[in-house]
Amino acid sequence: MDFQLRTYAFIDSMQPQAAAHVASTCQGDVPVAGMSELFIEVAPGNEIFRCADIALKAADVRPALQIIEREFGLLEIHSRTQSEVLAAGQAVLDYLGLKEEDRVRPTIASSQFVTNVNPYQAQLINKWRKGNLLLPRSSLFVLEATPAAYVTLAGNEAEKAANISLIEVRAVGRFGRLFISGTESEVETAAKAAVASLEELGGAKV
Repeated sequence: MDFQLRTYAFIDSMQPQAAAHVASTCQGDVPVAGMSELFIEVAPGNEIFRCADIALKAADVRPALQIIEREFGLLEIHSRTQSEVLAAGQAVLDYLGLKEEDRVRPTIASSQFVTNVNPYQAQLINKWRKGNLLLPRSSLFVLEATPAAYVTLAGNEAEKAANISLIEVRAVGRFGRLFISGTESEVETAAKAAVASLEELGGAKV
């Protein structure tokens, strides 16, 4: 399998809910709001072990996630200092002989906006969500994108833009999904910010 830098997503300042979601689902070091972080996803998945080794030795960063699944490998690193995260990321790029723009450009596969969520649908989603509870009669926005890890950036930007609840961020696999909820106007604002954050990213088309 040819090597592919699927995701290289830098987050300048983790928002409270975004940080809490990573912290509640990670097997490594727990990040907190205000930290900077970087998500790196590669294929084949085993290559992430070397990427993690390079990043952790290059700068004062800590890992929250190192996930190897069937096709891809995902690494999250974070620090209170932006420059440390950027230095670790640059060390990985140098090792790979790549530039940031060599990453795969994110593609939005679909998006759904649901107003006045039915209580039964809310209960179904609440069964597997790892973020906030989805309240009945609120509005819900679901964003599906590939590569999967980019939805973490989209979720963080959504939280920056509006007063919303982060319901779920699924950033592993071929497609990632972001679920946010709140009032109709707040969700509309957050959804625009989430979509724009992905559309503005450069990268290679696949």
